Amino acid sequence: MKVHEYLMHSVYFAPRGKKRIHELGAHLTQRYLDADDLLIGVIGDAGAGKSLLIRGMFPGLELSNDDERINVRPLPLLHDAERGDFEHHTYHLDVRFEMAFTQPGLLAEAVTKAVFEGCRVVVEHFEMLYPFIKRNAHVLVGVGEEVIIARPGIFGPYPEEIKSIVFPSLRYRKMAHSAEDITQKVLEQMGHPPADDHGDVRHGFMLCYYQNPPQVNLTLVERLVREVIEQDLPITPAGEKRIFIGEERCRCTGPRIHVSSTGEIKNFRLLKDYVFDPLTGEYGIVGLVGEEPRSFLTGGERRLFDAPE
Repeated sequence: MKVHEYLMHSVYFAPRGKKRIHELGAHLTQRYLDADDLLIGVIGDAGAGKSLLIRGMFPGLELSNDDERINVRPLPLLHDAERGDFEHHTYHLDVRFEMAFTQPGLLAEAVTKAVFEGCRVVVEHFEMLYPFIKRNAHVLVGVGEEVIIARPGIFGPYPEEIKSIVFPSLRYRKMAHSAEDITQKVLEQMGHPPADDHGDVRHGFMLCYYQNPPQVNLTLVERLVREVIEQDLPITPAGEKRIFIGEERCRCTGPRIHVSSTGEIKNFRLLKDYVFDPLTGEYGIVGLVGEEPRSFLTGGERRLFDAPE
């Protein structure tokens, strides 16, 4: 038995910048995927960054439908399945998109044929295909506030279980990212340089500084950020590395992973003391959104992967 076959599930913070998502994807492939893993199920709501993560996991893979609305027609997987000749080693399938054109049973049949022929198929919205293909993926990847990677066994986890975790949690990631960019904008307006790096905390964010953090009243910063939130300004992408908050253009490395307006950010607050990491020497400004998070390990409403009755 290979070591990775002991894997039940692993959980990572879902990063928000394009470069960080790509790096996480590469890490997941190197650590958890094997050449024999042919059916990869990816689960996550719109705007979760699934396409970016897939590009990091499988560099060079042609996505049939991505966040830029690039649609490859005819779908290579279906085309090759109909001919009975698979030209590629790896195929991509966005089930939600393709079900507008093709019956799910035909999609399931094409995936089954490709896997039988030794091809790898990366299936976005795998939970929508599961009732028709009637088999689990070799590896499941869920993208919400966290990235969950699991190797299903006889008793799961099942696609709907992953969905029940990552779909509701995505709103915290979007709220946190929008609040993070507003906080950075407020700090810059106060005359402070951008953070040296960015970190993640559950239901929040961290602005990291390698040396001394900006000498600023964090209570005042919190009040100014809340004033922007209360204006309910629209947040829209403005290219690859910019967003508009209202009419103001701001830097952002993940322009699509945001709430649609500042008013959707709930219960924003800043920790009133800087966080210091003695291992790295970094100082951090920590912001939180939403309700107080429960520990991922303590159970309760975030209990993981019970087998269905």
